[in-house]
Amino acid sequence: MAAERIAVVGGGLLGLQLARRLAQRGRQVTVLEAADRAGGLAAPAAIGSFRWDRFYHVILLSDLHTRGLLGDLGLAEHLRWGVTRTGFYTDGRMHSLSTNLEFLTFRPLSLVDKARLALTILRAAAIRDGRPLEGVSVESWLRRWSGDRVYEKIWLPLLKSKLGENHRLASASFIWAIIARMYAARRAGLKREMFGYVDGGYELVLQRLQAAVQEAGVQLVTGARVEDVRDTGQGAEIRLADGAVQAFDHVVLTLPTPQIARMLPQLPGAERARLDGVTYQGIVCASVLLRRPLGPYYVTNITDPGAPFTGVIEMTALVDPAQFGGHALVYLPRYLAQDDAFWLKDDAEVREAFLTALARMYPGFERADVLAFEVSRARFVLAVATLDYTARHAPPVATSLERVSVLNSAQIINGTLNVNETLAVAESGLEMLEQRLTRP
Repeated sequence: MAAERIAVVGGGLLGLQLARRLAQRGRQVTVLEAADRAGGLAAPAAIGSFRWDRFYHVILLSDLHTRGLLGDLGLAEHLRWGVTRTGFYTDGRMHSLSTNLEFLTFRPLSLVDKARLALTILRAAAIRDGRPLEGVSVESWLRRWSGDRVYEKIWLPLLKSKLGENHRLASASFIWAIIARMYAARRAGLKREMFGYVDGGYELVLQRLQAAVQEAGVQLVTGARVEDVRDTGQGAEIRLADGAVQAFDHVVLTLPTPQIARMLPQLPGAERARLDGVTYQGIVCASVLLRRPLGPYYVTNITDPGAPFTGVIEMTALVDPAQFGGHALVYLPRYLAQDDAFWLKDDAEVREAFLTALARMYPGFERADVLAFEVSRARFVLAVATLDYTARHAPPVATSLERVSVLNSAQIINGTLNVNETLAVAESGLEMLEQRLTRP
């Protein structure tokens, strides 16, 4: 019997790893990627004369799926670890919050406030399953554990910077997942923020993964934009933007759920509404190459109102500056709801707003220090953990179309979006997908 022909639509890390695993199990797999290169959110970009990740990524000691993939690809020796520091910009001042002592001397909060904030973090870290928190709003849960003052001073600005007005829709599981991941970093790093990166960035990972995918017999087709997918009863047909039609035994869609809903005209209304009901945050992210560092912190959280970016990620506080000719690489992300007017700003407007804010935050910063300023945008990045998310919005692997399945990052439950959780979805979804496929 001939091997089943499977199409994986979407060539991000999830799609590539899924295709590889399906091929290892005897399937004939084709990956269709709309862009001119694979990689999705992990793809690289030119930053001045250097190449690095388009968006910022970090690896934790507890990221077992990521570390496992690196081992499979022969990249374990390229994994570098470092101890990082955290900054906090509030009330127009920069504070270090990297040690317990610095936390105790953090002036913007009283001792009672600090005790309640610490209690919130410890409470979240002790929870192993965040699904029961899906029925509680993030605001009510944080006010309960941290108190009104800490919520207004610390949590609310951070929520707004990540979610905008969508913070009103988020459940407590959203903040639990973030706290649990960061606390795991400290626990695995012996109470220090021990983070890792791949020497060479995710471009090297993608090169090795694509080679492994092709060695497994997978056909990777880029520049192949899928318009719609239909279940024919005997298989599935894919119509591409150029009008070509391709036939497969099964199609797996790894794209954001709104795109999936538009691609499946045969879906019943209720099923389409569930896919469309997932609330996504997008991102506008500047990659800035500087002559010198801004400061000593890997991440600086910002609680002052009016900042045009979510935070400051100084990548070269972790990555060896030699990767960039001794210069500093900084990411300035701004997370956006789909209707945010900031999407309308062009690169020049983003540059002006961001550099003006940097000059305000960092007295030693000079615009002459900027060697390169690149802007990347992605509309569908983070599926927000809204109230009752698992029951109401998380897409199941199986659709009502027998020959069409869904596997994407909106299925991350008990976690937050990152490479490790994406790879975990590929692995767990593979087992559910096997139940739908006819074994050869």
